[in-house]
Amino acid sequence: MSTPLLQVRGMRVAFGAQEVVHGIDFDIASGEKLALVGESGSGKTVTALGLLGLAQNARTTGRALMRTSEEGTQNLLALAEPDLRRLRGQDIAMIFQEPMSALNPLFSVGEQIAEVLQLKQGLSRAQAWEAAIEALAQTGIAEPQRRARSFPHQLSGGQRQRAMIAMALACRPRLLLADEPTTALDVSLRGQILDLLGQLQADYGMAVMLITHDLNLVRRFAHRVAVMDKGHIVEQGPVEEVFRRPTHGYTRQLLESRPERQLHDPDPAALPWLQARQLRVSYPVRRPGLKGWFKSGAFVAVHSADVDIAPGYTLGVVGESGSGKSTLALALLGLQAFEGQVRMGDHAWGGSAALDKLMRRQVQVVFQDPFSSLSPRMTIEEIVGEGLRVHHPEMGSAQRREQVALTLAEVGLSQTQFPGLLMRYPHEFSGGQRQRIAIARALAVRPRLLVLDEPTSALDVTVQKQVLGLLQRLQAERGLSYLLITHDVQVVQAMAHQVLVMKDGQVVEQGPALQVLGQPQHPYTRMLVESV
Repeated sequence: MSTPLLQVRGMRVAFGAQEVVHGIDFDIASGEKLALVGESGSGKTVTALGLLGLAQNARTTGRALMRTSEEGTQNLLALAEPDLRRLRGQDIAMIFQEPMSALNPLFSVGEQIAEVLQLKQGLSRAQAWEAAIEALAQTGIAEPQRRARSFPHQLSGGQRQRAMIAMALACRPRLLLADEPTTALDVSLRGQILDLLGQLQADYGMAVMLITHDLNLVRRFAHRVAVMDKGHIVEQGPVEEVFRRPTHGYTRQLLESRPERQLHDPDPAALPWLQARQLRVSYPVRRPGLKGWFKSGAFVAVHSADVDIAPGYTLGVVGESGSGKSTLALALLGLQAFEGQVRMGDHAWGGSAALDKLMRRQVQVVFQDPFSSLSPRMTIEEIVGEGLRVHHPEMGSAQRREQVALTLAEVGLSQTQFPGLLMRYPHEFSGGQRQRIAIARALAVRPRLLVLDEPTSALDVTVQKQVLGLLQRLQAERGLSYLLITHDVQVVQAMAHQVLVMKDGQVVEQGPALQVLGQPQHPYTRMLVESV
């Protein structure tokens, strides 16, 4: 290998007395793709921010020698802020994890890209605007001239990510740091963004450091991989070699953390407990032109879906963002107006307030992000016991507390393990532990059906495997039914008995999960399976 573009030696990052990155070493050559892999808290993002001088209130030491375009080789970790500011965007750029929070909501994406070009390359306002449109076009975004005038909230997730990439690459940097650039995207969009980064990397000859916890992305994208655990790089080398013959126990743990299918066999003759027939959801929209003054149109979010869920079964609903998955779930929960029929046992929504309340006790929801779905102002006892106060007002406080403790123990959270558990708050727990609390809240009222809305997408691979294992165990012990909403085909393969594939509000394929995912008939289903 020639002299590396970036050579990091003994890099340490500390916040006060707490050191979070412990003397790591790695190299990146020009034109190389290095993946920095690890779970949340391993130090991946702090390492990238430390290289750019963006880790606030951090003390960064060691050497990060980079061949820059103007000054030769420089130690990034020893540069003053004005010198680092000159390098950012010009020699080294970063794509942040969540474009909606990284992009300024008050300016169009074209203005934000043009600003970089004006500051870094001294272009005039008109020149920078034309260059911004060209940068958007190079990312494959449709109608770049129109999209350049759009604000971030007017773009889809994939379009926002492409705008972030255009901004980062506007000045043709030598090194791109991509921090989880596809985490919030659907599987097909992930593939598109990775292919785009690979193409642009080859066109520009730049180096890319991909920060991720998704091993499938690493296999598909990177030349070399460095595995981080608790601030240490525990293993690094060519991707194929490390994945085929891992030498460190943590690397082996990551590679073995794929969801496992360990489902019990429910009664095949059981009658469906939840049934929906010809379920249709539509929203009024204004029609273009003069017609809109006299008559509104309709946007159909779900077209005539039929759903059956028997006791002990899991129905996986798969599709990309905008396919109608969540709208279907809201209709089944009685939280969205619909046409057609939805029955749970002998009852249908809208029969009476008392019947609706009874049905709500029978069906509960576990949301995607436990941090935002759990109130930060409520204790764990209050959160888990909230449903009991509503549906079992006859319970006394002592009886309710006992039921809360039993339910938490059922999901693997005991007061022996966590002293003062009931009086703690959600921020005192990890992501996986918060998701267990969310599951306990849903289980406390003894429901028959759980609606699982992307229950593991915000979790690391090892924690994801633990949570899925917990859900499988609870289903076997309680005979629970699950409606699993996800875009992750691997999760469906591990969890679902039946699968329903949605695209643009329509059910394009449904049937036994292993059959549909093993031998997909519809082109859209094949695309989802092949994107894994």
